[in-house]
Amino acid sequence: MAFGIKRKELEQWKDAVSRGEIAYITHYWVEPRFPGITTITKVGCADMDRLRAWCITHKLPPERIHQRDAFPHFDLIGPRQYEILKQEQLWDQIERFKLQEWYEQNQ
Repeated sequence: MAFGIKRKELEQWKDAVSRGEIAYITHYWVEPRFPGITTITKVGCADMDRLRAWCITHKLPPERIHQRDAFPHFDLIGPRQYEILKQEQLWDQIERFKLQEWYEQNQ
């Protein structure tokens, strides 16, 4: 279940993904399989070669890309979520969802 984002943000993410850009969207998330995880970042790109290359660059398995309709994406959770958002300098998402605090508490 996703929450904590506005429709406009989701539409902007979808538009960027559709254009073949690497696009990030973070939202609150509850999934019983992952206790203690409260957020997820979806890294999307309709250009599958570009998305696979992004995975390889970040040492993530491309076979875990979710190939959903027009919005293929890779799900980032836990420490890697924070580390990659930090590498990409996506400070607004880090701050908004208090990911640095979560990361520091879970190290």
